Amino acid sequence: MIRRGKLVYAEPYFTPGLPLLLEQKVRTEVGLGDLVVVRPGRGRSRVERVLGSAARIETVLEGLLVESGRRREFEPYALPSPPTEDRVDLRDLVTFTIDPETAEDFDDAISVHQEEQGVRVWVHIADVSAYLPSGVPLDYGAAERAFSTYVPGNVAPMLPPELSEDACSLRPSQDRLCVTTEVLLDGEYRRGEPRFYRSLIRSNDRLSYGQVERILSGKESAEPELLAALELTDRVSSALRRRRFARGALRIERPELEFAFDDEGGVARAWFQTEPRAHALVEDLMILANEAVAELLSERGREALYRVHERPDPQSLVSLIDKLTKLEVPTPPAPEEGSFAPQEAEQLAAQIAAAVNDYVSRAGRGREAFPTLVLRALKQARYDPRNLGHSGLSSSAYCHFTSPIRRYPDVVCHRALLRELGLSDDAPAADLEALAEHTSAVEREASKIEFQADEICLAWLLDRRQRIEGPDERFTGEIIGLIGAGLFARFGEVFEGFLPARRLGGDYFELDPLGTALEGRRGGRLRLGDEIEVEVERIERHSGKVELRRAGSERRRKSATPTSSGRRDRHGGRGPQSAIPRTNHSEH
Repeated sequence: MIRRGKLVYAEPYFTPGLPLLLEQKVRTEVGLGDLVVVRPGRGRSRVERVLGSAARIETVLEGLLVESGRRREFEPYALPSPPTEDRVDLRDLVTFTIDPETAEDFDDAISVHQEEQGVRVWVHIADVSAYLPSGVPLDYGAAERAFSTYVPGNVAPMLPPELSEDACSLRPSQDRLCVTTEVLLDGEYRRGEPRFYRSLIRSNDRLSYGQVERILSGKESAEPELLAALELTDRVSSALRRRRFARGALRIERPELEFAFDDEGGVARAWFQTEPRAHALVEDLMILANEAVAELLSERGREALYRVHERPDPQSLVSLIDKLTKLEVPTPPAPEEGSFAPQEAEQLAAQIAAAVNDYVSRAGRGREAFPTLVLRALKQARYDPRNLGHSGLSSSAYCHFTSPIRRYPDVVCHRALLRELGLSDDAPAADLEALAEHTSAVEREASKIEFQADEICLAWLLDRRQRIEGPDERFTGEIIGLIGAGLFARFGEVFEGFLPARRLGGDYFELDPLGTALEGRRGGRLRLGDEIEVEVERIERHSGKVELRRAGSERRRKSATPTSSGRRDRHGGRGPQSAIPRTNHSEH
């Protein structure tokens, strides 16, 4: 809120717009500089809710959830008390959950046991459908929300906290209702016939990714039983992953961005997670369960929502190879024109991804730019009532089953499985095709919001760093995206910004036909993956936009045009196009 003379206005925070004149009797608890929710009126507008000071990052992120429509009131519901009889009692198993440090909604838990025939694995998933009957108002609301939306330090949940963080959350030392997938892996880690049933579990330990990473690397001690279980799970995970890559799954590593906050409402630091072993441990077992459920439903022709990732378009792969070749990245040769079968396209995509992964690991060049090029050449994963396979995982059948607290498609698959097992009479959704389109669209929108939240947090952190280090700090960055108007750069390890082409200086730059370089008329060239020295020109904390200038160039007194986002539109599109595990809507 701002004051102009005796009048008080609410000025739009996230997007440009005209200030709204507020009613004269603004509530006393509203202060200038507060972030508020306003209902526009014909004359004066009304303050409906006070979020708090816009000088605090948690207030801004809550405002983003509200403005985007992701923060909604829940429908009326009564918390049921489902019976526990007729469930398989697994409370004697050594069971644990692994989640981010700040997580409250624990969807999945794991148990493993070494046997003479191999390793028996239990993947326990919260039995949300036991608390959420089909067709009740909360069920319709959950389907409309479709996903929980996560921003740093906050979440707009799909289900009320009484369910998402309590009754359905697999908390340690508490009895919880689950749907369990039990699988025996033989000595070669080949999957036997899976079993599915409703169960009763009691988690022994709530572990974080960092904690698991420290335990497995010997930096932190653990109870002997837990240590043995984690080491066995790690061996199983590694074997499953090797088998998946051997059959042609894509291999592109994209670490997650994480934040820490201070006590004064600011962003203290940001970093990319460094627990790949712990993340893989969970991911591989969840993929195992998701494939097992999808195969059963598909083989029996049951109605469900499948997670599909169609095979890449051959021409997109040819174009990708042309781009990587021009960027001097070794790639497998493209098949001759006219001999490109769908199976060959899938295999070629996996080979390209592996080659790029090996190159950036070895050369240290293009760590962000080159994997993104590969992802942009692939089709986007989505939901569909038909089983069309999952190219990225090289799976003949795949669904989302392991996160029903935060994804509605998982609830649909739970109900389908339980109907097939004769354990539920919940009716299937009336129009699965429409539901597939809706959940796919909501997933993309939620990802954009989460992306924007990261941008805002990074802008706050960069602004803080500029105040400490000074505005002329120089960074060595990587060119991670190009458009005709300029380039996007990653710098300072986590920050991203836009450098307009007109401000590169010394030449007139244009985007080459393949979109891999800005080429100057006087011979200058700036390619994807190249290093570039930059300084920060301007930061917009409210939008997360950062504008850069080339290091050593003169700072402008005033920006003449709006800045461009550092983490959107970097390749002429908007938002992430990831087709493999990423963030909170990952493939597992």
